[in-house]
Amino acid sequence: QVQLVESGGGLVQPGGSLRLSCAGSGSIFSINTVAWYRQPPGKERELVASIISTGRTRYADSVNGRFTISRDNAKNTVYLQMNSLKPEDTAVYYCNLFVPLIGLNYWGQGTQVTVSA
Repeated sequence: QVQLVESGGGLVQPGGSLRLSCAGSGSIFSINTVAWYRQPPGKERELVASIISTGRTRYADSVNGRFTISRDNAKNTVYLQMNSLKPEDTAVYYCNLFVPLIGLNYWGQGTQVTVSA
């Protein structure tokens, strides 16, 4: 059974930084794609960034240049470093593990990020 646990959310002022962590269990965590999604209030969930097992990354246009996704496979952890935060980054952030071999998505419980003065 795969479990994903997010941490690191909170309240930050515009222009500030936060680092989110996603700790995964199970051996499949380090060999599959992990992504961060977010769901702003009243809106649909959207992809923020993803990282494959070899470390190649992709970003949504809205966060490119401000956010950095990384992974430490030895610790089964993926990070999202968020800099120059804006009020529109306010959302619940979710960690996602996609396992194409079995066609399943796993989700964490989410962590709230609020950017406000």
